Parts: sequence; structure tokens; C-alpha cells
Amino acid sequence: MTVKIVTDSLSDITSDIAPELGITVVPLTVTFGKESFLDRVTMTTDEFYYRLVHDATWPITTQPPPGDFIKVYNKLAEETDEILVVTLSSKLSGTYQSALQAKSMVEKECRIEVIDSLTVAMGLGLIVITAAKAVQAGANLDKVADLVRRAMPRSHLIALFDTLKYLAKGGRIGKAQGLVGALLSVKPVLTVKDGEMSPLTRLRSRAAGMDYLYNFVAGFSHIEELAVEHATTPEDADSLAERLSSVFPKERIYRSTISPVVGTYAGPGAMTVTVLEAEGD
Repeated sequence: MTVKIVTDSLSDITSDIAPELGITVVPLTVTFGKESFLDRVTMTTDEFYYRLVHDATWPITTQPPPGDFIKVYNKLAEETDEILVVTLSSKLSGTYQSALQAKSMVEKECRIEVIDSLTVAMGLGLIVITAAKAVQAGANLDKVADLVRRAMPRSHLIALFDTLKYLAKGGRIGKAQGLVGALLSVKPVLTVKDGEMSPLTRLRSRAAGMDYLYNFVAGFSHIEELAVEHATTPEDADSLAERLSSVFPKERIYRSTISPVVGTYAGPGAMTVTVLEAEGD
């Protein structure tokens, strides 16, 4: 039986990639006042960012309850006896705990392995995609879980923010707290370190930020997978992907939009690049 792969919507794995690779995505929830929406399911990214900018109500986000994972596990357990779950960082959300709690409540006999990726967005997405490709190539649960753990330190995500206002307001600022008082015109660049947001640098302009993203990727000699994401600026993502085609085949660059839940903290204008470094380098 084939291993089934499960992740959450903060992997930014899009609805065209997930079915192709047999990945089940469990959505988080974003709430404006009394209205709750499932991330990318009952609210599109475009609708979300419009409301984030124009709505007076500040959105809040919630992890999936264990019940959501139980439903997924029970369904998949009809088709397999091995499930691998890879979630976003447990330091950014309680999603990992929900996935873990749900394990003991599955009706059928099924081995379920839950891994905390200690990252988010395509930092998580590229790890999950690699796992799914290994499953398609015939890997069993032990092999795929080992592959995920080996991929985690090779997954490098950096994010260019237009502002840290959203991250600060949402309480997910982590080690970047010291940047909040910086000049409003400064464009901070953050990474994920030890499972939480951590400052890398701050730049004077968006153009300098885009150069920084490009140079970051260009600094790797062996890239296994590459992803470019944007919140509200697809044209910036297009031009960055075009530039990056000099260091990595453009048709192999994964493109995604930063999910509404991540966008609650990243804010409009955010851009990320993620490099999955080839093993052995």
C-alpha cells in the first residue's frame, strides 16, 4: 500500500499541485469578526488580501481542531495503513499538536507518523513535495519520514516584508521584535530559524529587497527545488522568477501565493523565496 501524505494549508501547496502528487491539505481558519473562512477553501487569497487591506476588522487565525485531522486520517486509512503528516512549525501554531492528538482517535489500524517541520510556507511546501515524489517512486513510511527529517535543515526560506506591522499585531514576531521600531520606510528581511521568525537584515527599498532575494538564491551552488511566493504582487514574483531562471530552470520554479493565514502576519506586499538545497552539499 502507498504511503499517504498529509500537510496543512500553511505549506502553500496549491490546489493544482496537491492532487497531482497525492497530498491531502488540511486547512487552517481565518476569521474576520463573526465570519470564519477555511484557508484557500472558502476564501481565496485575492479575497483575503482585499479584506486585510480594506476591512476595519483585524483577522485572527486558528489551527485545525483534532477532529479535522481525525476525518482525514479515517478517510485515508480506508486506502492505506501508513500515513505521514508534516505540519508547520509548532512554535508558530498549534496545528502540530492537533495532528498528534488525532492519531490516537483513528478507527482503523493505521500507522501515522507526525513530523513538526519547524518551518512554514514553501519552506514546508518543498519538504512535503519532496516526500510526495519519494512516495511516487515507491518509498515506504520509514524511508519518507527519514527523507523529511534530512530535508528540514536543507530548506531555506527568506521573506521580504513591506512592513512588520502585521507580524507585530498578530503576536508572531518572534526574534524580529527589535525591528519593529525601525523606520517605516525600511524593508525587513526575515527567515525561519529554530522554528520561529528571525531577522536577517533591513533594506532601504523594495528594489534592494528584490535584489537580496535574488542574491540569496544565487548563492547556492546545488538547488534541488526552488519556490517563489507573493502576497499581492504577482508581477514582482514574475520578474523575480524570470531573473532566477539564470540560476535554476524557470519551468521548475514552484509558484504560489502566501496563504491567508500566513498573510495575516506577513501583510500585503510580502515576497518569499525558498531553496531546498541538494543533499550532500
